[in-house]
Amino acid sequence: MNKSIPLAEYDQQMTFHPTWPAPLPIESSLPKVEPFIAEMLPEALSDYVMDVADRQQAPPDFAAVTALCSLAAVIGNRVRMAPKQNDDWEVVPNLWGAIIGRPSAMKSPAMKSALGPVYAIQDKMLKDWEAGQATAKVDVVLASLDAREAKKQAELAVKDGNRDEARRLLSELEIEDDTKTPCQRIIVNDATVEKLGELLNENPRGLLLIRDELPGFLSRLEKEEFQSERAFYLEAFNGDGCFTYDRIVRGTIHIENSTLSIIGGVQPSRIAPVVRGAMAGTSNDGLIQRLQLAVWPDDIGSWKYTDRSPDRQAREAYEKAFNDLHEMVFGVPTMPIVMHFSTAAQQLFQQWMEEINIKARNGAMSSALESHILKMPKTVASIALIFELVEGGRIEVGEASVRRALAWADYLRSHANRLYSSGETMAEDGARLIIERRSKLPEQFTVRDIQRKAWAMLGDRDAVVDAIDLLVSTYHCREVRTTPGVTGGRPSTSYCWNPAILEGK
Repeated sequence: MNKSIPLAEYDQQMTFHPTWPAPLPIESSLPKVEPFIAEMLPEALSDYVMDVADRQQAPPDFAAVTALCSLAAVIGNRVRMAPKQNDDWEVVPNLWGAIIGRPSAMKSPAMKSALGPVYAIQDKMLKDWEAGQATAKVDVVLASLDAREAKKQAELAVKDGNRDEARRLLSELEIEDDTKTPCQRIIVNDATVEKLGELLNENPRGLLLIRDELPGFLSRLEKEEFQSERAFYLEAFNGDGCFTYDRIVRGTIHIENSTLSIIGGVQPSRIAPVVRGAMAGTSNDGLIQRLQLAVWPDDIGSWKYTDRSPDRQAREAYEKAFNDLHEMVFGVPTMPIVMHFSTAAQQLFQQWMEEINIKARNGAMSSALESHILKMPKTVASIALIFELVEGGRIEVGEASVRRALAWADYLRSHANRLYSSGETMAEDGARLIIERRSKLPEQFTVRDIQRKAWAMLGDRDAVVDAIDLLVSTYHCREVRTTPGVTGGRPSTSYCWNPAILEGK
């Protein structure tokens, strides 16, 4: 950063030294990403995803990724994938996704539309549970009446000296308070890990964690006091691991199957610090790399006013895909069905896996990106299994499903490149935005002046500081430090523009 200039000397220095170094260009280095195309999904899903994107004027990527993570939760750990023919490596098809876009990119509406069938399934679970509770209460009362009568008969038997008959009558009493049966569910939004553990035990298929804004979830796991929670989520990514908590209040909680899918939205400026931590090694334990379905699409090129009814046929097909998989009688968590690739599909998957391992291990990419790429085989195998199940396959995962999954691999790889470049590019985009809107700032501006504007990509202090540091290093502006006056106070820092910028040069 350039040397600070006391405010009292600023005017004098500009008088005697009016020239600054010429501003250096600030060019974007955000990598391009592959666009989402409808053919990447089975028709039962793609028509509705594209319909949502058109009606909401949003990138289709948002609804597509939400749909896959939701389907993964509906399937849960009842069905697993064996990516190799002879090895004992098995994959639970749970998925972690993040949809990245600026605040007005329609992330939340797209998620809500894609999640519709999951919420409907959970609503039905609640209604069935409530009906069962009402019946259970009646059964408990009836059972208590039966018990009262049985006890009377047992007393008579004892008086008659027939203790064996009394034992028989009492042993047949089975009074269970079914009113305590927990309500089955799929969705969880915000819960402590201890409570989440209880919910997973009550719902052994697995759960879907939905966070409208992922940064709060991720930033919590960055804090030292929540490292045990971080350890749990690192384990939950695999979907088949056990986890045990020992707490004074709750006692010991053993989670037999930590099966969790995740979907949430995040703004680019909020994900960049997390990525920087992974790149720098300060938090590079693989958490951010587990967001395998992290997509950061370009904003839609053009916008048009759209007001039409949803495509009924597309929505019904989409909902049917979810309902069919939810009601599928095909394996249970304790005895899951394990599917393999067909011969042709296995060859495709093997060739792809060999290629990415060679590229990832050649030392040409960052360790964070390398870790992300090396986790993709689980993701691709999971996606292929989901596609096969959506298409009605129940025996083996075929070539068509694998080809679609490999298309997702290329697509997701391009988005991973953009994600891991975000640390630098976000500062570049923010710096250009400050230059474009400099007329809306005071002649000498502060970090707070910019932060209060709440401009896109500059909503938090860290993002503003990074952008200003870049402006200073490229000679667009210079730091001006004020000294306390006679009334005291603390020194403060503001910034002034290169005269060439003010003159529009």
